[in-house]
Amino acid sequence: MPKISNKGVRMPASPIRKLTPYADKAKQEGKKVYHLNIGQPDIETPQIMLDAIKNIDFKVWAYTPSEGFFSYRQKLAEYYNKRGYNISPDNIIVTNGGSEGFIIATQSCLDPGDEIIVPEPFYANYSGFACMSDAVIKPVLSSIDNGFALPPISEFEKLITDKTKAIFICSPNNPTGYLYSREELENIKILCLKYDLYLFADEAYSDFCYDGQSFVSPMHLSGIDDNVIVIDTLSKRYSACGARLGFLITKNKKVLATALKFAQARLSAGMVEQIAGEAAIDTPPSYFENVRKEYSERRKILVDSLNKMEGVFCPNPGGAFYVVARFPVDDAEKFCQWILEKFTYNNQTVMLAPASGFYSTPGKGRDEVRLAYVLNKKDLAEAMICLEKALQEYPGRTAKKEQVLMNS
Repeated sequence: MPKISNKGVRMPASPIRKLTPYADKAKQEGKKVYHLNIGQPDIETPQIMLDAIKNIDFKVWAYTPSEGFFSYRQKLAEYYNKRGYNISPDNIIVTNGGSEGFIIATQSCLDPGDEIIVPEPFYANYSGFACMSDAVIKPVLSSIDNGFALPPISEFEKLITDKTKAIFICSPNNPTGYLYSREELENIKILCLKYDLYLFADEAYSDFCYDGQSFVSPMHLSGIDDNVIVIDTLSKRYSACGARLGFLITKNKKVLATALKFAQARLSAGMVEQIAGEAAIDTPPSYFENVRKEYSERRKILVDSLNKMEGVFCPNPGGAFYVVARFPVDDAEKFCQWILEKFTYNNQTVMLAPASGFYSTPGKGRDEVRLAYVLNKKDLAEAMICLEKALQEYPGRTAKKEQVLMNS
């Protein structure tokens, strides 16, 4: 039998989706499964997007320009300039989801063996994007004990070698919900300029900031235009994950020219998706105000409920719609499988994502779990009751004293 490629063997499985067979089996057994494992919002997609699709009238479903429709990129530039990015349509390439934006960016900027510094825990697919480019992730560890604040910049600098090519950041963060401050970004900027590094910024959750906090982008920093590559997506902003539409944004002309070659190789982003995406930009501000209010209320239910459970600790995140919580369990991955396979409460159970899959340092996150507060408030409250019962019954539960020792 022909062999699988070495790259294919190294390609990591998704920690978010790999327990799906156990969830499917639980459903087949008649259990209701509350999905807190994946960032699929139940918020309704803006009607203006859906109407744009319903009103489509064309005779040929054609290719689009490889960089995306000009009219769409023009409206996108106007949207981002209201955020202070100071860009033109020529600074944007429309991609098939934010994921393809990352793939094109890493293929354009990284060579085999190049190193990327990433604060961990981090979005698990960064490992996959790095693998596709034969690049190497160098993690810099953040801690649940201080809410996953960005580690001191000196910790980043310790990792820099002649192979270091880029720093990856995600703010607000997936999986932790941590929101980076301007001061933290200024410190990263100094490092990128000192060592001539790219700064990849994942801004998928930039619309979801809470408690009066403001989103700061590397695009807001001066003197770093040629280093910054922003990857954005409409998946979370408009609750349109299935549209698979994203954006690569940079002021670096060489990166844009190179990225366009990769975009040409895959031909184009979808025509219908771009029609819907262009319409979405006219979504009224009230939509986002209501969505942020809803997520803020869900966050309170989730964080308050978790911190009331014996032995559980959960920081209160500043943005996105995720938390990482520490559980009193021997192994979070075993617990996440057990709760689907062996546990039921009122014929219900919960699907979670083991946080170890968001770390690249072996052994880290073993007692941590990522939860997404993407369910309506009633279901979320029910899921928390179910989770508390499961933690009480789990045979691998650690005593409170043992838990403290394990994490000291």
